[in-house]
Amino acid sequence: MKLSIELSGGDAERLRQEASRLGVTAERLAHAAVADLLARAPDDFEATARRVVDKNRELYRRLA
Repeated sequence: MKLSIELSGGDAERLRQEASRLGVTAERLAHAAVADLLARAPDDFEATARRVVDKNRELYRRLA
């Protein structure tokens, strides 16, 4: 599955910096972060997903 996401300039820069520090591409780091999130216990995943949705609720409403 191919997935495209939009990051703010600050988030994109932080992702690039962290990837550079770790010696990987930003894409590889993002992939690893998603894989790590999905590998967590279901309760951890649900709590994290709920936190992300709640945090971005207004943005999602505007985009709808």
